[in-house]
Amino acid sequence: MHSPRFVFGFVVSLLFLCACSGVTEKWQAVCAAKNYYDCLKDGNAVGFLEGKVTIDSLPSDYCEQLLKAVELYQSDLQQKHGGLQEVRISEEHYINDKESFCDSVLHLTYAYLILCFGDSTQEEITVPMVKKDGDWRMR
Repeated sequence: MHSPRFVFGFVVSLLFLCACSGVTEKWQAVCAAKNYYDCLKDGNAVGFLEGKVTIDSLPSDYCEQLLKAVELYQSDLQQKHGGLQEVRISEEHYINDKESFCDSVLHLTYAYLILCFGDSTQEEITVPMVKKDGDWRMR
C-alpha cells in the first residue's frame, strides 16, 4: 500500500499533466471540420464555404458559382435523404490514434465525420484539413 503523500503527489502530478496537455492540433482541426459541416446542415452555405482554405483568393464570380453548387447539394440532400440532420465526429479514429494523421510540417490532417441523414442513412467522410493563418480550413 502506498503512503497518502505518494498518492496525493501522484494525483497532483496527473492533474498537472492533464492540464498542460491541452487540446491537440488534430482535435482542433476535427472540431473546425464539424463546425463547417454543421453550417451545411443548418442551411448556411456561406459559412460552409468560408471553411475552404482557398476561398479568400478566388474571384467573386467563381465564389458565386461555388455558393450555387453548395445550395444545389443541400437541396439534393433534402430530396434524396431528407436532409442532413446531424454531423458527428467519428470517435473511433480518435480513440485509437493509429488511424488519425497529423503532419505538423505541412499543417495537414484528416477529420473523420459521420453525416446522419433524415432517412436514417449515414455516411462517414474524410475531410482533409490544413492550417492557414492559425485557423484550420478544409482543403
